[in-house]
Amino acid sequence: MAMGSTGTGKRSLRKTQVMVALDIGSAASRAMAFSKTGEVLAQSQSQYQTYFPRPGWVEQDPLEIWEASQKALREVLSALGADRVAAIGMANQRETTLLWNRSTGQPLYRAIAWQCRRTVNLCRELSAHSQLIKRRTGLFLDPYFSATKIRWILDNVAEARREIEKEEAIFGTVDSWILWNLTGRRVHATDPSNAARTLCFNIHALDYDDELLRIFGLPRSLFPQVKDSAGPFGATSEEVTGRPIPIMGILGDQSASLFAQEGVSEHVVKNTYGTGLFLMTSTGEKVPASGRLVNTIAWKLGERCTYALEGSMLVGGSGLQWLKDQLQLIGSFSEAEKMAASLDFNEGVYFVPALVGLGAPAWDPDARGLFMGLTQNTTRQHLARAALEAMAYQTRDVMEELKRVVPTHPFRSLRVDGQGARVDLLMQFQANILNMPVERPAFVEATALGAAGVAGLAAGFWTQDEFFKVRKVDRIFIPRMGESTREVLYRGWKKARAMAVRRDVE
Repeated sequence: MAMGSTGTGKRSLRKTQVMVALDIGSAASRAMAFSKTGEVLAQSQSQYQTYFPRPGWVEQDPLEIWEASQKALREVLSALGADRVAAIGMANQRETTLLWNRSTGQPLYRAIAWQCRRTVNLCRELSAHSQLIKRRTGLFLDPYFSATKIRWILDNVAEARREIEKEEAIFGTVDSWILWNLTGRRVHATDPSNAARTLCFNIHALDYDDELLRIFGLPRSLFPQVKDSAGPFGATSEEVTGRPIPIMGILGDQSASLFAQEGVSEHVVKNTYGTGLFLMTSTGEKVPASGRLVNTIAWKLGERCTYALEGSMLVGGSGLQWLKDQLQLIGSFSEAEKMAASLDFNEGVYFVPALVGLGAPAWDPDARGLFMGLTQNTTRQHLARAALEAMAYQTRDVMEELKRVVPTHPFRSLRVDGQGARVDLLMQFQANILNMPVERPAFVEATALGAAGVAGLAAGFWTQDEFFKVRKVDRIFIPRMGESTREVLYRGWKKARAMAVRRDVE
């Protein structure tokens, strides 16, 4: 755990209120305490394991996620004092699906993670409803989203079926699970940015859709109450935090990072480089039609619901993780960057990271990963560089579609965040391939900052203008590649991508 200092001395620090963000990510839970100027005064992170019981299956232990979240939160509160916390805001990995017993609090199955592809066949069986689902939810009928994961648990876990018949089973994405536990099992709720990822929430009516519930065979009683993104979600139990602390905001992780990047403006587009890649822009109160991008809810603040277009790319940093853990070609992410930087260019080697199918813009769950352009001279350095460059190529694929769908949005730069945004080589290559400046903030953990921000608005800790002044730019990467080189490289990527997918995405 690390603590910072405001330079005002310990006595004044003890009197100054802070906002705490609890960011439940794909591999770890992180708690951060922010001052009014956005300084991180304390932080703690606790990891949990991801399980791969079969090819394409991805699971986590709900109790491990809860224990990690408690640990991170308690360490931050211990460092600063719970009495200083004005409120808590939460952000979370979104589509990950949990069912648990409302009386005992025990999970009925492992959490099925957002990357899991086990419901491909169920999606095919329900394909006649694809257009209806897209119109009402903004989503594709894809294993990525929650409803087919819930259905799989009900079809394959006898205990879950029994508990549903007794109306004892309840469902939530990770935010609902952690909120339920934080509040001493009193609050079963979520916000629209998370509800909108279930395949059961009508983003126009802002309610669960009875026809969609019928299609998936899911009772309404399973689902959490949907509250505004900024507002009271109850308070923590004294058992967890020593004293009740109000929970004043919840956002899905990508909405949180968009909010932190000043995404209330429709000219802002951001990309998060984490386990996956998530490019998003606000569309205000409009829901523009797109057959290759997701329409989703960014947030709901009071009476105003703000929509967004999103391109979700399923493999980003997890491609490097695969090179490290499965192939043992690299020892660490920093080593991968050094290996990639040892090459002036990648000599025609491409990596299509379809390790769990492809998300936007192809949406092909049957796609398979590949390396292309290998020769006798290919080294580990080429493969590491290809994995980094794949993130930039995928981002351009989505940006091309975004510009087509909203041609009136004057995107002047790409704002970036997440751990991958720290990699200078990747950010420069991204600017080169997009032919667009890439703007990196001084604080790249935008998800946590956005969670604190939306809760801070509700708690009166910040005004919107005050919060957006917290954001500072670290570096702007300017394109340095000629047009002909850029297009030759991108054509090579599209050729490699076409070999991995079944569907036409040109």
